[in-house]
Amino acid sequence: MSEQVREQVRAQGAGRETRQLDRVVVRFAGDSGDGMQLTGEQFTSETAVFGNDLSTLPDFPAEIRAPAGSPAGVSGFQLHFSDHDILTPGDAPDVLVAMNPAALKAYLKDLPPGGDLIVNTDAFTGGNLKKAGYATDPLSDGTLDKYRVHRVPLTSMTINAVNATEGVAGSVNKKEAERAKNMFALGLMSWLYNRSTAGTEEFLQTKFGKRPEIAAANIAALRAGFNYGETTESFSVTYEVAPARMKAGLYRRVSGNLALSYGLIAAGELTGLDLFLGSYPITPASDILHELSKHKQFGVRTFQAEDEIAGIGAALGASFGGSLGITTTSGPGVALKSETIGLAVSLELPLVIVDIQRGGPSTGLPTKTEQADLLQAMFGRNGEAPVPIIAPRSPSDCFHAAIEAARIATKYRTPVFLLSDGYLANGSEPWLLPTREELPDLTVEFTTEPNHDGEFWPYLRDPQTLARPWAVPGTAGLEHRIGGLEKADGSGTISYDSANHDKMIRLRQAKVDGIAADIEPLEVDDPTGSARVLVLGWGSTYGPIAAAVRRVRAKGLQVAQAHLRHLNPFPANTGEVLRSYDRVLVPEMNLGQLRMLVRAEFLVDAIGYNQVRGMPFKAAELAGVLEDVINQ
Repeated sequence: MSEQVREQVRAQGAGRETRQLDRVVVRFAGDSGDGMQLTGEQFTSETAVFGNDLSTLPDFPAEIRAPAGSPAGVSGFQLHFSDHDILTPGDAPDVLVAMNPAALKAYLKDLPPGGDLIVNTDAFTGGNLKKAGYATDPLSDGTLDKYRVHRVPLTSMTINAVNATEGVAGSVNKKEAERAKNMFALGLMSWLYNRSTAGTEEFLQTKFGKRPEIAAANIAALRAGFNYGETTESFSVTYEVAPARMKAGLYRRVSGNLALSYGLIAAGELTGLDLFLGSYPITPASDILHELSKHKQFGVRTFQAEDEIAGIGAALGASFGGSLGITTTSGPGVALKSETIGLAVSLELPLVIVDIQRGGPSTGLPTKTEQADLLQAMFGRNGEAPVPIIAPRSPSDCFHAAIEAARIATKYRTPVFLLSDGYLANGSEPWLLPTREELPDLTVEFTTEPNHDGEFWPYLRDPQTLARPWAVPGTAGLEHRIGGLEKADGSGTISYDSANHDKMIRLRQAKVDGIAADIEPLEVDDPTGSARVLVLGWGSTYGPIAAAVRRVRAKGLQVAQAHLRHLNPFPANTGEVLRSYDRVLVPEMNLGQLRMLVRAEFLVDAIGYNQVRGMPFKAAELAGVLEDVINQ
């Protein structure tokens, strides 16, 4: 945090008692048109500048435009920030900001007794209460007696502040003034937690640069909210969470989809290949298409196809043409892409398939998270069609996972699945920017000369990797046939020979199996070496599992933790690790897909703990499960 920001924060917080906290969880909630995501993002930015460690959890309604004021249309944004390393966006909010009765109805159950509740009293009208399903007014019927309630007429105070601002009054209408109430809430929370508002004011001036009167109205509301905190008697203290002690370096806040986009761009630079994305928009993967389309200067080309099949077909064609082919989707799109993925397996060309998992089956829960596509990625194709699978564990880890997926795809000439999910995609955390020297050299060398007695054999394999040569179309003397029909080993001519088919199937499987020797062994966190229970996770369960392990160890219990990045093939030492413990617990946001694979591959009777609620695990919940397993 810069000294200038520190000075502003000290000046803003002057005159009130300030209590030090080590961590806080805040949730903003309102109608999907109330700007809760923007409010949360800006409070997160203020927090990042201050120097706290943080983790966020946006919660979107599934409907494109649910009825205003209904619980189905509530949008939430949760931020956990602290003075130490944290791993999750928090189990429950310490503070809930409810912009209307529907937001209160949707999220009050998550607020612990004694928690702070800030409510926009202007929104608690008879009509809004009815839309939310309240028979009586919760502000007066005793419903909120166990909480610390702060009643704030957010809407009317916002309109008054905008109308009282010189140069703004008369230039915006009532509706435009009212829409700034989210900035009033942000200003109040900034005051309460000693956050600087300078960055938000700069953001508003930039965002509404073409309509300066709207920018001025929002800034007026932001300042009014801050000043209200300073003058009201509702808040007797302010709070401060000191900056976290973090490894030295340059940080930025990053979401999983943004980090994944940057990782793909970096992979293009590291391989020396143009990056081609063939994609069809689908929640929650669309942000990657949007982001990559901004970076043509890095040799990135994006193609928004008419459907999922066309998107992956174009990406595979780009790989055949010598580019790094990428396609992005979610579970329903993977189903449509399956035939072309099988074609990529048969052609043995690099292709990265990014699956941002969401709740299913079918359309399911488009805006909620799940990790139930693992078996689909493993087996969701006809015939024997093995594909490597990689899963990032945190938003920032999506960057490195993307590079690893590209490394395997280009080195072994194979399609690779990258399994992220909605929790990682939309959540954010601080990211320590790597230096160029920390990233691997993935330079790709194309075949330029005949490789067999003056001829080019497209399936003449590298003896170490079993990868076939990659020849750019148009290279003189390297003409060769492609297509879905089986090819003869070596020469690549069409072959219906049964023995050849068996050989090609086994070669492709051996190629994927051999990747196990080229990845890091499975690491185990077992500080004392005396734990008898191992908790094994994959993907986005890392944060909740690690947080639960911390809680259990703080009670003096021993537990080991291991987390899989590579799910096909497993690291070479996985079986040895699993057999070293009496019990193995596998928490998953599915009904036991990794557990099934572990049991089948290693004959280990793993225990499952499973949920498919569309939300990530809570650390306290997992800690309780761990204690039960340890004490068995």
